[in-house]
Amino acid sequence: MTKQPVLVLGPLMPYLLAELEKRYAVEKLYAEKDALKFLQENAGRFRAAVTSTFTGITADMIDLLPQVEIISSFGVGTDSLDVAYANSRGIRVANTPDVLNEDTANMALLLLLAATRDLVKNDRFVREGRWARGESAPLASGIEGKRVGLVGLGRIGSVIAQKLLAFGCDVAYHTRSRKPDAPYTYYDNLVDLARDSAALIAILPGGEATRGVISREVLQALGPDGTFVNVARGTVVDEAALVELLQSGELGRAGLDVFADEPNVPEALFKLDNVVLQPHMGSATLETRRAMADRVVTNLEDYFAEKP
Repeated sequence: MTKQPVLVLGPLMPYLLAELEKRYAVEKLYAEKDALKFLQENAGRFRAAVTSTFTGITADMIDLLPQVEIISSFGVGTDSLDVAYANSRGIRVANTPDVLNEDTANMALLLLLAATRDLVKNDRFVREGRWARGESAPLASGIEGKRVGLVGLGRIGSVIAQKLLAFGCDVAYHTRSRKPDAPYTYYDNLVDLARDSAALIAILPGGEATRGVISREVLQALGPDGTFVNVARGTVVDEAALVELLQSGELGRAGLDVFADEPNVPEALFKLDNVVLQPHMGSATLETRRAMADRVVTNLEDYFAEKP
């Protein structure tokens, strides 16, 4: 049986690429010396394209793929995918939700605990021999019994909330509207939530609709004893204000897995002891990444099998 041609737009993890090549006639657009020429000569062969949240897909690229019926993306975020335009062309866009909920939620808790307990700073304290010289590390803060505010309460946010309860935290949240089934305190005003919380965790979609929603005012309301954690997208926070407030001490601590211009991180953050940095690793475990890869393949298989 002739394999269905599938166009891969950007680099993928080797496991996913191998799984695709077992089932489909894979062409790698990113490996072509002249991608435009390749598309002009071959675009009509492809009913399916595979991308990722890192590579994305624009309206211009979609226009270059006149026969594509499905775009299967590795990742849960859609801010780098022009979903609206694809849908207007009758193209299905599939991503990999749910399988990364637990690990991303764990990263949020990891960053929260690492920031509030000065984990990285104290690691350096030991490595530099300061403990051995008789110095004492300053006391940090715990989270038990304190209010943690969630900005977003979708699939991942709900898992974070459950894990926070296990740590004895009081959970509150802000979304565009109250969720009737959510057993947590709802705030319709984000500044008020920040003011009443010891920590604020951002876990909402990226894109223009949420750009800068974590504003200077919100961060100032969180205050010098507060901790901000971002496992959403770097664009949801006013990054310049975040850096400035961390430098001045007007914001106590931060744990950041995402940034506005990845992989570029504001250099000022490298000099700060009150921030923990990660290179966008929320879902980056072997188990979760493989599950995400399997979902990319399943999305294609279901489409070609005409499953809903």
